[in-house]
Amino acid sequence: MSDIPGNINLSRRLLEQFLVVVQEKHFGRAAERLGMSQPPLSQSIQRLERTVGARLLDRGPGGVRLTSAGEGFAVDAQRLLDLQTAAVARARRVASGLGGEVRVGYVSLLSYLYLPAMLRAAAAQLPDLRIHLQHDSSAGVVDQVRGGTLDLGFVRDPARLADDLVSTVIATERIAAAVPRGHRLAGADGIDLAELADDDFVLPDPTALPALAEQVHVACREAGFTPRGVAVADDLSGLFSYVGAGLCVSLAPEGLRHLTFAGVHLVPLRGRSGHLDTVVHAVHRADVDPAVIRLLNVAQWAHPEGQ
Repeated sequence: MSDIPGNINLSRRLLEQFLVVVQEKHFGRAAERLGMSQPPLSQSIQRLERTVGARLLDRGPGGVRLTSAGEGFAVDAQRLLDLQTAAVARARRVASGLGGEVRVGYVSLLSYLYLPAMLRAAAAQLPDLRIHLQHDSSAGVVDQVRGGTLDLGFVRDPARLADDLVSTVIATERIAAAVPRGHRLAGADGIDLAELADDDFVLPDPTALPALAEQVHVACREAGFTPRGVAVADDLSGLFSYVGAGLCVSLAPEGLRHLTFAGVHLVPLRGRSGHLDTVVHAVHRADVDPAVIRLLNVAQWAHPEGQ
């Protein structure tokens, strides 16, 4: 049979009293430091020893010293106090939005530019916040945010959102022409979209990239032509792979000009058409944790390199 009590109650106050006695090696000095009289302190330590089931201190006329059991218990008592302090601090950080976890969804066109800037800023300003990233289509990100499997989503020009979701504009940028190296317009400072009317296009998949897909068709139609699609891609790397291979042209956010894609040139498009602007939105539920709002604030102030 074990002699260890089944119901052990080690209060923070009791552990603190024990450690002060250990540090002072004297009940009188420890009691004075704790702002109490010596008899109650002695009774507390005796109660602690009964609870633990072992003598922790040897008493003598000159003070006290730790027993072998006391030496080990003193180390563990300090660890328990440190863990309690850390647990309380962690809970307060999570409640205030400074810690915890946030599940973030994104579409591929954002992972190359805005997500790295947000992650850098979050690491500096919210070091205790863990961010879990998940890629999906725009519709998939929105659905998961609505369903609660994602806390925050970053999409471009989201389609009609239900009233239960909140949308915040993070950034607005122009659409540019993506042309192969060696293309007749690759070195131009700017072109009219109509100058690509006779080119073959790789088109964004309307399911995976609905906003960009619609934008390409509307902008080209406004420029007086229908893009001649010879290929379809469901993400940014696919679009640029076709362009880099020299097979066709496409349209992509101008901010990506700061990134390197082999064989691809991004050429600014002239004109004031609103169809050549693309908007980055953050979407979340109305009843979000403080951490989501803090991360959203960080995202709004995080500027991609070169911007």
